[in-house]
This record gives sequence, structure tokens and C-alpha cells, in this order.
Amino acid sequence: MATTTSRGQRGRRRRWRIRFPGNPRTRIGKVLRWIAIGAFSFVAISLGQVVIYKWLPVPVTLTMLMDEHGITKDWTSLSRIDPDMPRAVIAGEDAKFCLHHGFDTEAIKQAMKRNARGGRIRGGSTISQQTAKNVFLWQGGGYFRKALEAWYTILIEAIWGKRRIMEVYLNVAETGIGTYGVEAGAIRYFGHGAEQLSRTEAARIAAVLPLPKKREASSPGGFTLRHGNRIARYSGSVKMQGLDACLYE
Repeated sequence: MATTTSRGQRGRRRRWRIRFPGNPRTRIGKVLRWIAIGAFSFVAISLGQVVIYKWLPVPVTLTMLMDEHGITKDWTSLSRIDPDMPRAVIAGEDAKFCLHHGFDTEAIKQAMKRNARGGRIRGGSTISQQTAKNVFLWQGGGYFRKALEAWYTILIEAIWGKRRIMEVYLNVAETGIGTYGVEAGAIRYFGHGAEQLSRTEAARIAAVLPLPKKREASSPGGFTLRHGNRIARYSGSVKMQGLDACLYE
């Protein structure tokens, strides 16, 4: 049978359209739904992590797992750590630890000004921020990791409180090559536990914290020795001015 085509039909121009399967609005809705599910899951998981570690010791961190030198650590409660140790890290790392809510805006501004002048990059991280990074994240920079660090800092400040933050920090901070926590650091450098640390010994461990793979607390020299002596002096001020009061409330 012959098929006839009308003149009007022959004269029409064919219009080519790219068609995608499904409704575009439906696809956007699915994407948004998966984003919402991902965000909700992240919030739920991070909250669960923080709540669990409010009561239980942190067993291991990414930094520890990635350390080619192995892991030497011994979890020790804050009550069994000489008070000069938290005073030393407050003096050396975060003088406003008991005063801020996780972020020291003035220290961050000063760090940004120093970095803008060039030289070695310095951060303005508080002990709370360092704890959040050490426990839940990885070492290194980047805006994404800093954003996650800020989120976890808010959570631990709200859920843990200052005493628990300090306790966790003193147990997960790297104090030497393959050595984590002040208990393991005290044994490594001085042959006794953190409960018996003197002010000078505590200050020397605190002086090692920024560069634990390059500094030694047992026989320090140069900058480490001077920095440790300076921290030891400031530790006395921390005690007299009550800058560690939040640890004993």
C-alpha cells in the first residue's frame, strides 16, 4: 500500500530535541533528597562519635594508624596527671583555654597577619581545635578539613566540656616519634609516669608538642630548651591567675 504524505507535512521542518529519561524535577528532587540524607547521616554519626568518646577512652586515631613508627600510648585520666602538665599546655598552646568557647578569634587574626608577612606558616588553633582534629580527622590543611574541624570543635565544647577536652588532648597528642599522650611521653623521656611530672618536665613535654618528631624533651637544646623554660615560668602564672580553673570546677 502506498503511503502518501501531505504537502503540509513535507513542508514542516524537523525539530531535534534531546530527551532525557525521567522528569527533570524528579531528578533534582532525588539529588536534594540524597544530599539531605548524607547531611543527616553525617550529623548523626559525628554526634554519636562525640557522645561515645565523652565517656570512653579514644582507642586509636587516624594519625596513630598512619604513623610508620608504630604506636606507644597509655590512656591516663586527668586526675592521675600532675596539674603542672595541663598548666604547661595552656601556657604553651592556648592561654585562653578556659575563657573561649573553642575558638580564639584574636589568635586567629594574629596568625593570619604573621602568615601574610611570609615565613613559616603558623596557626591560631586552640587546644579544643587540636583535640577535634587529632581525634576525628587527619593532619594537614585545607578548607574542607578546617570546616570539619570547626564542626567537631563546636560539638566537643558543647558535649564534653573543658575538663574532658583537656583529658583527651593529653592522651592523644603526639609527644614523640611513635609516642602518644603525656603518660607515654613522661615514661619515654623521664622514666616515670605523668603523675610524677615536675613543672620543668611538664614544660619540656609541652615544648615538644608542636614538632614532636623533631624535638626531644629529655635533653633539649636551643629553641626547645628556651621555649620549655619560658613555658615553665608561664605555668606559674597560669596557676596564680586561675587560668586552669575550668579543669577543676
